[in-house]
Amino acid sequence: MNMLQLERMKNDNGFIAALDQSGGSTPKALAIYGIPKEAYANETEMFALVHEMRSRIMKSPAFTKERILAAILFEKTMDLKVDEKYSGDYLWDVKGIVPILKVDKGLLEVANGVQLMKPIPDLDALLTRAKERHIFGTKMRSVIKEANQIGIKAIVDQQFEIAKAIVAAGFVPILEPEVDIHAPNKKEAEAMLKQEIIEHLKTLDADCQIMFKLTIPEVDNFYEEIMADPNVVRIVALSGGYSRAESNEKLAKNHNLIASFSRALTEGLNVNQSEKEFDNLLDKSIQSIYDASIK
Repeated sequence: MNMLQLERMKNDNGFIAALDQSGGSTPKALAIYGIPKEAYANETEMFALVHEMRSRIMKSPAFTKERILAAILFEKTMDLKVDEKYSGDYLWDVKGIVPILKVDKGLLEVANGVQLMKPIPDLDALLTRAKERHIFGTKMRSVIKEANQIGIKAIVDQQFEIAKAIVAAGFVPILEPEVDIHAPNKKEAEAMLKQEIIEHLKTLDADCQIMFKLTIPEVDNFYEEIMADPNVVRIVALSGGYSRAESNEKLAKNHNLIASFSRALTEGLNVNQSEKEFDNLLDKSIQSIYDASIK
């Protein structure tokens, strides 16, 4: 583990940029960016186009360590290069931004009101590659659709089980048990989730360092108790389908909760914009998210 990166994640101001759209969400991300499905013939061409988009973001003069702590990368992005450097090395060596890798393989069908992660059979091999690519941490997402105690316990059990293996391999995992913003009983689901997390934190060794990526809660500052736990490096918030304005407004009400936005970060960016237009819009987006993250 890179201790300089760990101290940065613990103590510095800023937020995490989520650049980790997977195969399932990439067509939508490209369409929003102005590239329709007709522009690519297969998955290889699709991922090449999305890497161009991500590279444009990473290389922008607006994308700097003064406001961005880390960036979450998709597996294919980790293995591709930006200006002749692997993406993780470009982020850290050139930009001073900590590289994090999405490791989950997507979601299972809904059961007991939640979507667990699909199995990750190649996790050990993926972590070995991630170490070669100088990745600091990982991220894995599951989704809570309703306040179902059995389902929520299953999600937290799974997240912690895999997180312990990731910690043992030398990384800081981000656990992401997302509560769907459209859940009819979101507040109750968050209460169940919080209690499960608190119980599971008691099972960690003293030197185990983890992070959480959580939906902005219905009750302001709801996760302060978890933030104070010595095993927790940081809690970051996902935008979850809220617009950037909504996400920032809700985030700013939660002290020490910082952003890890994807759609809200790239909202408004377009492949046809000039470099000046693109950089100016990205700069305003980053500044607004940074401001909400340091309230």
